[in-house]
Amino acid sequence: MFKQLHGATLAAQAMGRIHAPYGEVVPPIHVATTYERAPDNSYPHGRTYSRDANPSYDQAEALLAALEGGPKALLFASGMAAATACFLALTPGDHVVAPRVMYWGLRKWLLEYAAPRGIVVSFFDNERPGQIDELRGLLQPGKTKLVWLESPANPTWAVTDIAAAAALAHGAGARLAIDSTVATPVLTRPIALGADVVMHAGTKYLNGHSDVIAGALVTAREDEYWQAIKYVRNAVGAVLGPMEAWLMLRGMRTLFLRVRAQSAAAQRVAEHFQGHRALTHVLYPGLGNDPGHAVAKRQMSGGFGGMMSIRVKGGEAAAVGVAARLSVFKRATSLGGVESLVEHRASIEGPGTPCPPDLLRLSIGIEEPADLIDDLEQALAAGQPK
Repeated sequence: MFKQLHGATLAAQAMGRIHAPYGEVVPPIHVATTYERAPDNSYPHGRTYSRDANPSYDQAEALLAALEGGPKALLFASGMAAATACFLALTPGDHVVAPRVMYWGLRKWLLEYAAPRGIVVSFFDNERPGQIDELRGLLQPGKTKLVWLESPANPTWAVTDIAAAAALAHGAGARLAIDSTVATPVLTRPIALGADVVMHAGTKYLNGHSDVIAGALVTAREDEYWQAIKYVRNAVGAVLGPMEAWLMLRGMRTLFLRVRAQSAAAQRVAEHFQGHRALTHVLYPGLGNDPGHAVAKRQMSGGFGGMMSIRVKGGEAAAVGVAARLSVFKRATSLGGVESLVEHRASIEGPGTPCPPDLLRLSIGIEEPADLIDDLEQALAAGQPK
């Protein structure tokens, strides 16, 4: 019996599948939207309509499920489509708990869409040392149906103990879902730590080339909640196009190479700027003095991710000025691509954001780290008093 392959091998070979009848190493793209019935009105090929399931999804979903250690995965039209499906599968009156610091688009949706439609939302402060105790205090046994986590959390990269949170959620009769976009299955496998559902904004590291909008969910079990999520995807039409599914699979083939390189580069950049005279903080869980470092070290393997943030002395104007002077870093929204990006996150998120106004979010790409360091150094130096 051949031994179980490592995730890096599964990803590089896209599960190692060879396609009939021509033996393609690269999977084909299936663009058909509908499929012919047999004379007896059955579907002998197992397909009815592409909004239910397109063959182009199969390999990408199978690969992601294998990497996360779950039985099934689903692709979605975007990360938001995947994340909101987890809440749309609930019932009005259900209670959910989510972190205060998280992807702003989902936090805003919970407040402005889900809550007015009957989902009761509580937020816990995931940046404080006692966050697990605060989470425990917000759980309502029998009423809390979902605990949502994001770790590391955008944009301060706060870390939450997934195993501890899962134990609390399950003890209250709730499920735990986690946005693991930044960690990726290269660094963290939340299902092994007790998570019930893992979400990815596939636009980011899974695709890795800034040319696809996609999302994905992986389940720990095919239960009634998973069936409800599948229904949501079909009913609201939150499906991915076949070309996008193919591009995401193509990107996943280099996932391990990219994430490992980006994590190593981010570690090097963070260490270089720790204690820099132009900064008040460097936020990165790979730093020994980071509040989440001990937990991150326990639940992340092989690195701490490619995302970091810096807080610039002088406040918002100084931070915006630093971003304006960067040239290797590109001023753009998103993260996880091969190119390094910088964003003044508070101005993007707008009123009500918990993001500090002096914070710049950095997505570290696969460039030479020395060039990224030099770019940041010149941008910071130009803003310092002579």
